[in-house]
Amino acid sequence: MKALFFEQHGGPEVLKFAELPDPVPAPGEALIKVRAVALNHLDIWVRRGWQGLNLKMPHIGGSDVVGEIVSVNSGSNSTSLFQPGTSVMINPGLVNGEDEWTRRGEESLSPGYKILGEQVDGGLAEFMTVPISNVFKIPDGISDDRAAAPLLVGTTCWRMLFKRAQLKAGETVLVVGAGGGVNSLSISLSKAAGATVYVLASSSEKARKALELGASEAVVIANNPNWSVEILKLTKGRGVDVVVDNVGSKTIDSSIRACTRGGRIVTVGNTSGHEIKFDNRLLFTKQISLLGSTMGSKQDFIDAMNFIFTHNIKTPIDCVEPLKDGIKMIQYLEEGRQFGKIILKP
Repeated sequence: MKALFFEQHGGPEVLKFAELPDPVPAPGEALIKVRAVALNHLDIWVRRGWQGLNLKMPHIGGSDVVGEIVSVNSGSNSTSLFQPGTSVMINPGLVNGEDEWTRRGEESLSPGYKILGEQVDGGLAEFMTVPISNVFKIPDGISDDRAAAPLLVGTTCWRMLFKRAQLKAGETVLVVGAGGGVNSLSISLSKAAGATVYVLASSSEKARKALELGASEAVVIANNPNWSVEILKLTKGRGVDVVVDNVGSKTIDSSIRACTRGGRIVTVGNTSGHEIKFDNRLLFTKQISLLGSTMGSKQDFIDAMNFIFTHNIKTPIDCVEPLKDGIKMIQYLEEGRQFGKIILKP
């Protein structure tokens, strides 16, 4: 099969698009013919690597996968409800065994939790294998592109906003950055949940698109370098209830200043760096909660997809390109020029 992969960590130059052996499903797995896969910043971090990430090489990235069932290896004592040709989407969160966290329904806290395309091979290929328990039928009327776009980010946003930050209707949200998949979907989900959304954007074009997604105000950082003051003005000095800050070192101090007393700051990433400094006095005197979040449970995935599809929330898609152009599109993502998801098709 054709696949996009790397055999050592590094920059975009380590990526290859070439032939690899077709995968064979183990008992309890399904063989999927990939029809669409969305890129994430996770694909960049995994390719670069980090201490403790020990991958079997070559490694195939890609967490957001839709396709069709080729075959199912149900094992000797069971049968599968999925027939060959069924259109399916894949829950990218993989649970390996049972522990105290999985028993509480908090799979993404489990040390055995893995993400498709991170610790195990993903869908940047013509075929892939996944556990049958991670396979879900695509709802009728939903296209491959629309189904692939929200899988990883939808699960992530759902847990981040509604489980960790406990966002409620009538509250205010600041999304720091507008172009990435998590941030752009956070705008739509927060708006659909009844919140008022403010956005910090890197350009006038991204600000315009954020307003189209439902943001009430979009502040362009180039025009407002002291943007926390502008957010306070927009909220009549109060600040926002929830800040979504996945930028990290460059923005966290201003996010704390833009947050209301007793508010919450939630993060699932750090695109500007993980070494963070801020004025701790503001954190405790304003009694702000700083919350981390990562992915979500199987039920989070189901709840997120049900909410997204029943509310007709369309995850922003920047472009749809062939898998053979994947190296170029990963570089495009790495440069931060996109707004929304990049979809690749084998």
